[in-house]
Amino acid sequence: MSDKVQDFSPLTPNCARALSDKMYEKRKGAALEIERLVRDLIANNSTEQIERLLSVLGSEFALSSNPNARKGGLIALAAMAIGLGKESGAYLPQLIKPVIACFSDPDSRTRYYACEALYNIVKIARSAVLQHFNTIFNVLSKLAADTDINVKNGSELLDRLMKDIVTESSSFDLVAFVPVLRERMYTTNSFAKQFVLSWITTLASVPDINLLVYLPEILDGMFHILGDQNKEIRKMCEFCLVEFLKEIKTSPHSVDFAPMVNFLITHSQSDDELIQLTAITWVGEFLNLAGRTMLPFASGLLNATLPCMAYEDPRRKDIKEASKSVNQNLMRLITKDDDKDDDEETEARTTGPLMVSVKFEIAAMVEVLTRYLNHESMQTRIAVLKWIYHLHMKTPKKIFQHVEEVFPVLISTLSDPSDEVVLLDLEVLAEIISSPSGPKTSKGSPTKPEVKSVKGMNIYFTKFMFNLLKIFASDQQLLDDRGSYIIRQLCLLLNAEDIYRTLSEILVASDDLKFATNMVQTLNSILLTATELFELRNSLKDLKTEGSCSLFCWLYKSWCHSPVATVSLCFLTQNYRHACDLIFLFGDLEVTVDFLTEIDKLVQLIESPIFTYLRLQLLDAEHNQYLIKSLYGLLMLLPQTTAFTTLNNRLSCVPNLQLLPKDQRKNTTGQVPEKRPHVKTINWENLLDHFKSTQEKHKQSKKPTQKLWEEQLQNMLKL
Repeated sequence: MSDKVQDFSPLTPNCARALSDKMYEKRKGAALEIERLVRDLIANNSTEQIERLLSVLGSEFALSSNPNARKGGLIALAAMAIGLGKESGAYLPQLIKPVIACFSDPDSRTRYYACEALYNIVKIARSAVLQHFNTIFNVLSKLAADTDINVKNGSELLDRLMKDIVTESSSFDLVAFVPVLRERMYTTNSFAKQFVLSWITTLASVPDINLLVYLPEILDGMFHILGDQNKEIRKMCEFCLVEFLKEIKTSPHSVDFAPMVNFLITHSQSDDELIQLTAITWVGEFLNLAGRTMLPFASGLLNATLPCMAYEDPRRKDIKEASKSVNQNLMRLITKDDDKDDDEETEARTTGPLMVSVKFEIAAMVEVLTRYLNHESMQTRIAVLKWIYHLHMKTPKKIFQHVEEVFPVLISTLSDPSDEVVLLDLEVLAEIISSPSGPKTSKGSPTKPEVKSVKGMNIYFTKFMFNLLKIFASDQQLLDDRGSYIIRQLCLLLNAEDIYRTLSEILVASDDLKFATNMVQTLNSILLTATELFELRNSLKDLKTEGSCSLFCWLYKSWCHSPVATVSLCFLTQNYRHACDLIFLFGDLEVTVDFLTEIDKLVQLIESPIFTYLRLQLLDAEHNQYLIKSLYGLLMLLPQTTAFTTLNNRLSCVPNLQLLPKDQRKNTTGQVPEKRPHVKTINWENLLDHFKSTQEKHKQSKKPTQKLWEEQLQNMLKL
């Protein structure tokens, strides 16, 4: 027994027994005795005895397997700290380590005594305890989630004390603390999150601590906390983020924006509405404050905000508006200077408070834009098209390096169900194909059939026309529903003559005769009726220039796919004699329902304002006999329908030549001599031959179908 008592020295046997007693009063009395003992040891400068006593209390009591001994050891360690007073700083490792170990004790009373003991130790040591701050902080974060209310209350008292010490001390090591803080932010326990937030708020309130410098380290964790289900915690975290954002606005020079942007991009895609709105709001402020330093993150920002354009839920209205604002601000950062070559970008440029030199990389942006151009939302697709248009306006050289990636997607977008999307798509395509930055010649194999290049256009003009006809050929419904709309809008955006000439050149060589016929009929209808083509109609009507005659010849060659359209073109250009020659050839053609329907439409057009001049020319019957003859030819082709009656009534109004005064019937030739010099150069025989050969191709193409039908009929008869 004497050996055992000797092991506890300098404790007396009675004091050692009292420390392990189950009665609190006895343990408390022993602690007071230890406090007096320590004071004496300090007075006698008995350092070895103090260290011996710390070792005994730590290993034999605080870490004992006996719960009462552990409680006594904790009280005794606190008493030692009180007894050591100012000298406690030299013995803090021995004082704190056993107490920290007791925080993991399964007995809640032991954990409570540990809180009490550490509180007393810290209260005595004050700023000296900051050397062990990270260890204490980790313990406190765990205690915040303790299930026992007394333990939690005790830890809160200790927590407040630690905050007081940190805020009043100038020796707090924030650099060493931030990694610990960051790690604890990802806890799943709501109480632990609240504890972490309270510390961030405390540190942010200390004037001598600039937490903005360390914001990149903790921002992601704060958004993690913002997603907690507890409304109080969410509100607390939201307030904390708002305050940080205010500080950033006040002193943007002290903020490193770049490391935080990727975190914000990630959280901008969160399913949690509050997280998403907060992240996008921060991005918007960063764009205003950091300016061009945000450009390297442009693709990520687009990836985060473009889907938000699709939101229709009223609860996400703010997110949608914030995303629109981000897009607009990001657009403003991109200027024509960004289209310079790398060796030209030598000067730093200023945006907002920061002087930066940023190289604008467009490849990643193009990849994102191309992907989202197929997004299910119309609003997102519109936003993408606006971006592509903006890049072509500001950085045409750079965007043309990736135009082969964008161009096919833009072509397919013409099938979009939204008129607004199609119109914007056409505007983008028009900008691409007319841009002077585009290549003028193709490096690859020539386009078949070869089409003459158009002045003022790059190679994508012809490519676009080929692809436009290709998409119409593959989607008859698109041609029927949107063909007219697309062509008319293109004629507004580009030169109508260039469009019609190029389309005609392609259609002349088309092997798909049925599609060529449908396309010609569509183009003819637009030409004769659309207000957008008023100037082109007038040019063709007069044929005063060599260019207009050349255009007429190209149109004629492609219009030959549709006999009635060819006649209408001759009516438009006032070439009535040739129209008469064409109509006489109609007797050799197969007269189908579609054929008669086209004549019916032509009769309606003759009665429209477009052909007012033609109807007035009927008054001069003496010099427009070929026109009258042509109209009678159409009349003879028509069955006695409404169109027949309409045309017959019109022809009945033509003045009778026999009733004209004789002096007005002299030198009658049946036609006004052609006064248009360039029209006289047109080889009408060649055009008529081309019409015949084109119709012969159509006739031959129908033979296999007719033969197949005859075989099927014979098989049916055999049965």
